[in-house]
Amino acid sequence: MNILFFSLREFKSINEHHINPDLLREFIKSGHKVNILTPVEKLSIHESDIINESKSYIVKVKTGRIQKTNIIEKGINTVLIEPRFKRAVKKYFKDIKFDLVLYPTPPITFANVVKYVKKRDDAKSYLMLKDIFPQNAVDIGMLSTRGLKGIIYKYFRQKEKKLYAVSDRIGCMSPANVEYILKHNPEIPPEKVEICPNSIEVRDLSLTDDEKIDMRKKYGLPIDKKIFVYGGNLGKPQGVPFIIECLESQIDNTDAFFLIVGSGTEYGKLDDFFEQSKPTNMKLMRSIPKDEYDRMIAACDVGMIFLDHRFTIPNFPSRLLSYMQARLPVLACTDPNTDIGKIIVDGGFGWWCESDDVQTFNNILEKVITADLDILGQNGFEYLKREYSVCNTYRTIIKQPLS
Repeated sequence: MNILFFSLREFKSINEHHINPDLLREFIKSGHKVNILTPVEKLSIHESDIINESKSYIVKVKTGRIQKTNIIEKGINTVLIEPRFKRAVKKYFKDIKFDLVLYPTPPITFANVVKYVKKRDDAKSYLMLKDIFPQNAVDIGMLSTRGLKGIIYKYFRQKEKKLYAVSDRIGCMSPANVEYILKHNPEIPPEKVEICPNSIEVRDLSLTDDEKIDMRKKYGLPIDKKIFVYGGNLGKPQGVPFIIECLESQIDNTDAFFLIVGSGTEYGKLDDFFEQSKPTNMKLMRSIPKDEYDRMIAACDVGMIFLDHRFTIPNFPSRLLSYMQARLPVLACTDPNTDIGKIIVDGGFGWWCESDDVQTFNNILEKVITADLDILGQNGFEYLKREYSVCNTYRTIIKQPLS
């Protein structure tokens, strides 16, 4: 089977360890051929870079900035990415007949190019719905349903509905996502919506005690304290003001240490807090290479997830999988609409509180300090193997005939 995959995230290689390459390697292992269109924001290339790897063909299409930039630039370049991808399909894949088109959100602007490939090749299409846009932008004030921003919202809402309509099946992150999509888009037949969560090629990335000590020494982290780590994007969706409130409330905690690793549009707010408060039990770091990041995460004790309390959509951050793979229990501070906290608590591998309640956050921290983190971490790793392996995602996607 020939598969065409559209990605908003730049691929450097099919062998990267990340949710999309991991899944596509599973297709390759099962005998399929994978062709990938991916954006590259670098201005040094003329039009595209091409990587030919075993049973995969990656075409990097030059785009403007679509990651870690302001909403206007991101919106314009997101709109422009579709005609660029369509030209690339015509140019580089004109002699290939595709059986299946796979595409995750973001973005939601792939409907026309998906429709083109479906019509040209009589292909089937599968949407992996990882982000519900534009409502998520409305929730955190980046868009509005009124005024000039309302016009932009309506434009992207039409694009969203068009993408749902052109998709033969829609895979959602969790039960709450399925419920949300069907409730707010009643024209979608319920039978074409299913649970198909983020998944990875499961690897045990936990460290021995000696390895943890070495990593902590390498990065100037304490050996004798429980380390709570947040790793990932630091933008508006993460509710950085609440993160700062939580950190402020823990400045005098002598049993815990807080490590924040990442980058994003709101990084400066955290940097200002660290400059002004100069906490001795916390550290802020810019993003580091993925392999090194995974080892650093595994040297900590508890992984943290933060989501802005204003969200009405049920987000499901992929960083959860990084923590589970390192056998870390998870503390999630989120809005009440996502079910990630319920899954963590019911799965026996962590804790949850709402992301507007600093006092509950502090109360949970007291419990975490005395909890058996090894058992909780093992529970998370077993849950990962059962529910979030790419083997499961692959089977979900191909379970129905493509003819």
